[in-house]
Amino acid sequence: MTSGRLEQAAGCTVDVRKMPSTASKIPEASNGMNPSRRSTTSGSGFTYNAERVLGSGSFGVVYQAQVVETGESVAIKKVFQDKRYKNRELQLMQELRHPNVVELKHHFYTAGDKPGETYLNVVMEYCSDTVYRVLKHYSKMKQPVPHILVQLYSYQMSRGCAYIHALGICHRDIKPQNLLVNGRANVLKLCDFGSAKRLVEGEPNISYICSRYYRAPELIFGATHYTSVIDIWSTACVTAELILGQPIFPGESGVDQLVEIIKVLGTPTREELVAMSPTYTEFKFPQIKAHPWNKVFRTGTTSPDLLDYVSKLLVYDPRLRPSGLECCMHPLFDDLRDPGARISNSRPLPDHLFDFSSEELALMDMQMKNRLIPKWWQDGRRDGSKAQAGV
Repeated sequence: MTSGRLEQAAGCTVDVRKMPSTASKIPEASNGMNPSRRSTTSGSGFTYNAERVLGSGSFGVVYQAQVVETGESVAIKKVFQDKRYKNRELQLMQELRHPNVVELKHHFYTAGDKPGETYLNVVMEYCSDTVYRVLKHYSKMKQPVPHILVQLYSYQMSRGCAYIHALGICHRDIKPQNLLVNGRANVLKLCDFGSAKRLVEGEPNISYICSRYYRAPELIFGATHYTSVIDIWSTACVTAELILGQPIFPGESGVDQLVEIIKVLGTPTREELVAMSPTYTEFKFPQIKAHPWNKVFRTGTTSPDLLDYVSKLLVYDPRLRPSGLECCMHPLFDDLRDPGARISNSRPLPDHLFDFSSEELALMDMQMKNRLIPKWWQDGRRDGSKAQAGV
């Protein structure tokens, strides 16, 4: 494949120099398309102008496009429909509607060059940033991520998890690259549900899932009857990375990943091993003591609440990890519940922080509601309802 050659994704011109060889399933262009000219494709009743590649991998390619009819920017994920593998992504996304989950707008199918080749094109809302890019920005500036953003992103990760977990869905690949950030309001959205699955109690699942740095220890031990709290571990790894500016557990292999975790949490007890994976109870580990959290982060600027939050989530025993809503109740987020809280003088917090879905509300008792929904926000909602009713 020559460096200047182009390939076509759903009728959209893509420069293969920006794409790994794993994306070779994307059909080749045969019409000599000019790379400087935007191409168009149609589907779901709309026409799209491709603008640029946002990402690519073994799944296919994601590109930014503009809807010709409305001028709206969208992201389109084009996935080869391999009959050997089950693609749950579209089905799951059609069920999801939440401010902290990327919005599915449309979908359509396109044919490949070879007979029988089919591609699914998933049209989603476009977000300008990711947590990964935010981390890179502050790293380049040699500055820590502002505390308010650590709070805001961590809270919204937990909200997103609370919602999908309430529907029985486990994301299974939460990492900075899969956390979109939308504009100046810093609204965070879970994206890429390509690894997501509805977990059913008693049914086994593959353990080789989730990107290595964010993989819960029970997965490393080969557990197949894990629960959605593997996502909670992943969110805590992201929060720790926001504090440190780099991954907290940077393992170079599956085994090395476990070593990195043990260096921080210490050697798991037999009880913890049983809770993670009963088959590993007789495994011998060197006895290493846990590293104090205030030394893990090595910074006087990390708040005690932040250290406590991470320490509550990064625990071996999956049964002891909090749920998404329990994470949101942590004192770390009390600042966000203050009526005067702002990102900066000119930037208010996102307006959805306390607007809980019916699925989330169904999980709350009155004590949780009083903790999670500030009185000033409830009063404002009541006043707004009265105004709409003309009272």
